[in-house]
Amino acid sequence: MAEVVQQRIEERIPELEQLERVGLFTKKEVKMIIKRVTAMEYKLHRLMINKEDFIKYIQYEINILELIKKRREHIHYQFKRQEIEFPIINRINSVFRRATKKWKDDVQLWLSHVAFCKKWATKGQISKVFSAMLAIHPDKPALWIMAAKSELEDRCSSESARHLFLRALRFHPNNKKVYQEYFRMELLHCEKLRRQKSELEKAEMDLGEYEFSPEILSAKLAEVVYRDATAKINEAEFVISLLSIAAIFDFTKELQDLILQDLQVNYTEDSVTWKFMAKRELEAPGAGEELQTAKGRASDINRREERCCQIYEEGIKSLNTEPMWTCYVDFCLERLKRKTNVEELKEKRQERLLGVLQRACDCLLLKEHYYKIWLQILLSSGDAEGAASVARAATERYNQSVSAWSLRLQTLMQLGSGDDVDSLFQDALTHINPKESLPIWHLQVQWSTANQSPEETEAVFKRGLLSAVPAVAMEMKESYLDWSYSTGGYKKARKTFTSLREDRPLSKAFFTRMIQIEKEQDTPKMNNLRDYYERVLQEFGTTDDDLWLQYIQEEQGPLGQPENCGKIHWRAMKFLEGDSVERFTSKYTLHQTGHFEKF
Repeated sequence: MAEVVQQRIEERIPELEQLERVGLFTKKEVKMIIKRVTAMEYKLHRLMINKEDFIKYIQYEINILELIKKRREHIHYQFKRQEIEFPIINRINSVFRRATKKWKDDVQLWLSHVAFCKKWATKGQISKVFSAMLAIHPDKPALWIMAAKSELEDRCSSESARHLFLRALRFHPNNKKVYQEYFRMELLHCEKLRRQKSELEKAEMDLGEYEFSPEILSAKLAEVVYRDATAKINEAEFVISLLSIAAIFDFTKELQDLILQDLQVNYTEDSVTWKFMAKRELEAPGAGEELQTAKGRASDINRREERCCQIYEEGIKSLNTEPMWTCYVDFCLERLKRKTNVEELKEKRQERLLGVLQRACDCLLLKEHYYKIWLQILLSSGDAEGAASVARAATERYNQSVSAWSLRLQTLMQLGSGDDVDSLFQDALTHINPKESLPIWHLQVQWSTANQSPEETEAVFKRGLLSAVPAVAMEMKESYLDWSYSTGGYKKARKTFTSLREDRPLSKAFFTRMIQIEKEQDTPKMNNLRDYYERVLQEFGTTDDDLWLQYIQEEQGPLGQPENCGKIHWRAMKFLEGDSVERFTSKYTLHQTGHFEKF
């Protein structure tokens, strides 16, 4: 190993001598480089090598290159690059090759090598790096695309780029991104040829020795790629993406017309097609004179929107599906959100949206979240009857949806329609999954508290306590205790707590709320507090160290008996399990030393 390292160091001597001779580095700096490089070379030639050592070595060499570049600019010396920089660049490439041969699966390492080649003008190496990388990682389409782009942009070789794309399609015959970039590459190649021909014609040069095929200049190769792509990927969205790429180039009108015709003929069963056609109609240029005034612009926009609606109506006739209605509603909603000072246009947009929502609802093809938007529009315009009807339609369409029932109940509560609300709550709880019913119980408690007698509200709580879902029963128990305290004071809360303290499931919040209520009284009773703590610790004392600490703090307070703290501490150490013991010990120690005031 030492002989190999010594040989590597000796190979550096000519370039280091040149660096010192031309004044880019001092003698001291050269010695420091030799020392650092020797240490790193030994790491690279150990039996057990690691990737980080290779990366550090490469980075060190790159840093030297950067420093040489800056010092050249500083002293204005631009000679002997072949003797100084080239050996360093070749050495870095060699280390990269060793690293990628050892760690073939590290794509980032391969890409770092590519980036280095691009930056330090070794573009001849890029093709070799990509070729080696693709032999190891042919399953990654992004790498094929990157390699083809490099051939086209860095080496100006459209033939090599085309060859790479064709190889990529053998591995990934149905990959959209590969086809999109291949299509774009052919159009870029066509654009480049057209520009060359134009420049030659302007210079009045003889075109005899240059061959510019009319088929290639008219983007026929791109058309071939398009036909092959759509034969394998039969999706409207993909066709639209190719059309968008073609639209970037100003010589592709025939190709665009071909793709557009293909879209209109073969992809009408996809809502994306109709959405795209409507968008094109909206973005079509308008009349010139009318656009001078605000009213004229509004009139032009309204005409465009009407034409878009006609396209959507045509689409609905042939494709009456939920995605199609969703596109139509989204279009109307997006237009309504656009700001305008012309009231007529605003009213027209709202009227159009409400009509589309109603028709989609009648077809049972309106998505759930649109009902909320529909309700908000109706309520803001004061149509209470319409809002109630929409809320009812939402629960009929999505009768197992918690959000749909919540929306209907909230609407009726907001409108003050109290006649059937109570029975409606029962309907909601019958239809929805009990595990998801907690929001409905919250709403019922809220409505009952505001609109019914205390006895009826209490009956609601008691029904909730009987729920088979633990989360609902615990939440209702906590809400019942809070309601009892707010309506009947301490005595009522105490009575509620006493009646429920043995009923499972139990929650920590239920007990801690009762502790809080007790402490809010003018003369809290310590015996009651002890009872609450004992009960909550019986349920949660094995895992909750904070409860034990709070109990100790209560005993150390003005109402407690400090001599009980030792006993509580001993019990805590016996009851707590796992990490809770360590947490309790550290917090208790901090508390004893006065560094932990509140738990």
